This record gives sequence, C-alpha cells and structure tokens, in this order.
Amino acid sequence: MRISVAGTGYVGLVSGVCLAEKGHDVTCVDIDRDKVDMINKGNPPIHERGLSELLKKSVGKSFRATTDLEEAVLNSDLTIIAVGTPFDGDLIDLSFIRNVSRQIGAVLKNKTGYHVVVVKSTVVPGTTDDVVLPILEKESGKQAGKDFGVGMNPEFLREGEAVSDFMNPDRIVLGGIDDRTHELLDEVYRVFDGVDILKTNNRTAEMIKYTANSLLATLISFSNEIGNLCSELGEVDVVEVMNGVHKDKRFSPILENGERISPGFLSYLAAGCGFGGSCFPKDVKALIAHGKRAGNPMSLLDSVIRINEHQPSKVLALLRKHLESFAGKRIAVLGLAFKPNTDDMRESPAIPVIKHLLSEGARINAYDPVARHEAKKLFGNNQIVYMDELAETVRDVDAVILLTSWPEFTGLPQMLQNLDNTPVLIDGRRMIARTSYPKYEGIGLS
Repeated sequence: MRISVAGTGYVGLVSGVCLAEKGHDVTCVDIDRDKVDMINKGNPPIHERGLSELLKKSVGKSFRATTDLEEAVLNSDLTIIAVGTPFDGDLIDLSFIRNVSRQIGAVLKNKTGYHVVVVKSTVVPGTTDDVVLPILEKESGKQAGKDFGVGMNPEFLREGEAVSDFMNPDRIVLGGIDDRTHELLDEVYRVFDGVDILKTNNRTAEMIKYTANSLLATLISFSNEIGNLCSELGEVDVVEVMNGVHKDKRFSPILENGERISPGFLSYLAAGCGFGGSCFPKDVKALIAHGKRAGNPMSLLDSVIRINEHQPSKVLALLRKHLESFAGKRIAVLGLAFKPNTDDMRESPAIPVIKHLLSEGARINAYDPVARHEAKKLFGNNQIVYMDELAETVRDVDAVILLTSWPEFTGLPQMLQNLDNTPVLIDGRRMIARTSYPKYEGIGLS
C-alpha cells in the first residue's frame, strides 16, 4: 500500500521506516528541509535503537522523505498524522494537528478515490472526530464517510525500543468512522501475523492510549510511594519488598512445568527517581485536565503526578546525608536521558537534580552514552563537564549519582573501589546491589 506520514519525530519516522520494512511504499513529510535531507541520506535525526539500519536499508527504495505534503497525499492511499501534541498544563496544543489537517483537507479537494486520514498522534478522546474530521470536511468540501475515511491508530512505542515494539506489536488498535476506514487499516496491518487487533471507534482508540500510559505511570508512582515509606521505617529494602510482591503468581504466573514467567510490566513495579519522557508526564497531566473539564476530577492521577514530581528530591536527600554542602563539590551525574537507549531528556529526573546541584555551586561531571548533545541544549557548559568515558567521569569526585539505568553502569562498584578515593554512590534506579559497594545509598533503603 502507498502510505504518507505527516511528521518525522519519534512516532512518524519510526512508523514510516517500519511500515516500509513491512513491504509498504512510504513517504514521510516534514517542513524542515535539513531534516528531510538528513533522512534521505540515511541518517535519522533521532537516536532509536535499530532505526538507522532499517532506514539505510529502505531509503530511496520503499521509503523517502519530502517537504511536499500535497504530492505525498496525492500519491498515497492513506495518510498518517504523526505530529507533536505538546501540553501546556491545561490543554494539549492541537495547533500542529489543526494545521496539517487543513493542509491534508485542501489536497483531498483535488483527489479522487476514497482516501483515509489516520491520526497516530496522542490526542484526548474526541479530538479525531470533533477537530480533525470537521477541518478535513471544511477544507476539502467533501463528506467524511462518503468521500474519505477518518481513523485513529494509537502507538504503543517505548522510546529506545520503538523499532522493536512496532515490528513486534502486542496489540494493534484501529479506530475508524466506518467499515471502509477499517478495511483500509486492515490492509496496512495485515502484514503483522498473529497479532490481536481491536477495532473500535475513534474516541475509544484515543482513550485506550491514555489509559495504558496512565496505568503504567500509576504503577511507578505506587512503587515509589512504597519505597519512600520503606526508607523511613528502617531495616526494610523496597527491592526485597517488591521482589516479594512480584512472586505473586497473578503477577508472575507459574507454568505447569514449574517455570515462572516474569512479565515485562513488573519493571514498572520498582522504586526509583521517577518517570520522564515525552509520554507519561504529558499524557497523565492531559488526562487529568480532560477529566476536570468533563466534570470528573482525577484524584488518583493527580497523586501520581505529585509523587513523581517530588521523587528527584529523594536523590538529593540521600546525597545530603554525606555532603552537608554541595558548594564546590565535584559530583558525577550518570545518565541524562529519562531512560536508557534514547537521547530524550524531556521530563528527565536528571534535570531537576542537576539544576539544584548547580544552584548550590556544585561542579558536575556528566556522562550519558547518547544524550550529551541534548543536555548541552538545556544547560550549556556552565559548571558542567561533559565526559566521554565512564571511568573518567567518576575519577576524583566526591559523589556519584546514578539516574539512568544504562547497562554499562552495572560495573560501577568495582570501578569505584579501584579509585584512590571512595565517593558515595547514590543509586536512583536501584540497579546496583546494595552490598556491592561500602558507601552505597539507594531509593527505598533506610
């Protein structure tokens, strides 16, 4: 099938490249000429594991990028909207959605055949039907359901694992206004064998996305609240507590042969320094605001956000146990991205931690395998030395703060013990065994 994708961010580019890999002919559209040129040379503008390899394989063949939305829509059967939807604290910003909908509608005016427009951007329930659809009708002079289709196909992509998640989905949700929309979406996803496909209306599809992210965020904040209590009780370690909870067979089923299955969601039932990224904080806050406007305050989700916003301060409190003042102290911050395998620093716990350290005059060695350029955009070089090697980062420092669970950090205990000095290690992700290093402090540990 010929598919056009409006947007080349995490969702748009990953979706486009992966659909091309699955056999479709895909054109991604962006207004940024430099970004388009970069993509057409096989260089993705974002860091996403496996994306570069797939892009180089398909670019110039089944995949291309362009700034010409009109040409892309006219020469495709289906258009995916994958533009940004920032949140301002009260409403999600639909300006990009509205703008691209107007442009697509203007093209549909001159297009023959039944074209389907599918929203993949994360939008609150009602947006596709009440915002996108009317704009398409107005600009095209045509009627939805008669002349063109409108659908909603939410993404469930974890940053850092987006390519793998797209190529191996656990479910596919297809919202649509009519059977013809669902039929065309069926054709897009027919190449994914053995995957559960849920067909529903657009509002339900939109709500599924928000509910899924809000549930995972809730699991994290629940675990952090338990961890914070454990740290106050004495002789209780949240890692052991949650390990005991995980052994409930409703969470980790035991097969007939005695083998225990550990589902991936258990990683969300673990205490740490909080969640970040472009999805969880934004989506939970947007759903809270949407609920309030609907006359249904979301008190549980309000608490989820409050707990998360306070969690980075727990890291600083652990550091304060060893350093009465941060002024002039050399502190190694390990991990800048909100999670491993991505360079995304949006809402990263590292941001408030670094800001506070700088405000007290600390000198920071910062290390992250891929997010250094993003950190420089946020902080510049003021009082921060961006390091190339982990071993150099932790040399001659007073403290080490671990904020992102990059796998290479598992070797920290041996690395630190080989130093002339022994800095305190603050484990904000509880990925290091507490007994592996003498000067260890961790979230959820008294």
